Amino acid sequence: MSPLLAVKGLTVDYHGMHNAERAVDGVSFSIARGETLALVGESGSGKSTIAHALMRLIPRGAGSVSSGSIAFEGQDLLALPEAAMRAVRGGRIAMVFQDPMMALNPVHRVGRQIAESLLAHGKATPRTAIDRAIELLTLVGVPAPEKRARQYPHNLSGGMRQRVMIAIALAGDPALLIADEPTTALDVTVQAQVLAEIAAIKSRLGMAMLLITHDLAVVSETADRVIVMYAGRMVEEGNVEGVFSRPAHPYTRGLLEATDWEGAASDRMREIPGSVPNQGEMPPGCAFAPRCAIATERCRIERPSVERALHGGGVSCFAAGSPS
Repeated sequence: MSPLLAVKGLTVDYHGMHNAERAVDGVSFSIARGETLALVGESGSGKSTIAHALMRLIPRGAGSVSSGSIAFEGQDLLALPEAAMRAVRGGRIAMVFQDPMMALNPVHRVGRQIAESLLAHGKATPRTAIDRAIELLTLVGVPAPEKRARQYPHNLSGGMRQRVMIAIALAGDPALLIADEPTTALDVTVQAQVLAEIAAIKSRLGMAMLLITHDLAVVSETADRVIVMYAGRMVEEGNVEGVFSRPAHPYTRGLLEATDWEGAASDRMREIPGSVPNQGEMPPGCAFAPRCAIATERCRIERPSVERALHGGGVSCFAAGSPS
């Protein structure tokens, strides 16, 4: 069966005053129907840029997809006219943003905002839209949904606002849900509740999900496969259990050692020395080489390709070894 989403060689450049900076560099991946794929990495690794490229939300003039392809349900999204892309965006592909207060309209009741999404995608009539909005609020775990539908975003807690965002995303019956740091602003208890709601809804509706996060604990509990991003490049990918139990790339090992998650091998977290290179000052070889304790001269001058890793996935590292 062909994948729901197939991304090949995606390259995204942002245009500065004097030159272009490469935010995403030749990234390829696919997502099967019903699958959850996680993108992880430090801030500036290109995770959110990938999401915006998939949705064609990179502001014109500020940046562009320089090369590569994005195929969704057999359609080339980069070649679609904008009118056709609007039908896909929010319909077949929906996105939950990390800051609901920025995404929600402060002067409209939340029920109306969900209803507008339903009407925009032809999923309700003006007569049925509010009733369907209340059904969606119930689906995402909002208590007293009739009351909440009449309230404004500022009347709701952070967890309730995020549930409203999920309800809006679900209004178009998407085949793919993109969740960009969906629980960053929430406390741990509410975070767990929202993630549980997303997982239950995804299972019930058979959606696929692209989860963008820096939280490896969330990945271990939620995702089927994981891609580790560094400085706009994919450095490792594979099923979550394999990558987390046998990380092949030094950066992946560093992330796991620097993170407090249930499966961590040590009780003491270790910091990765150095910082992510500026996009305008990328080293000629492996982008992680300046921070890597096992980097060789080859790593500093030659960029590694993605090879098969011991856990069965892929890794971009000369020192990672390969299956025998």
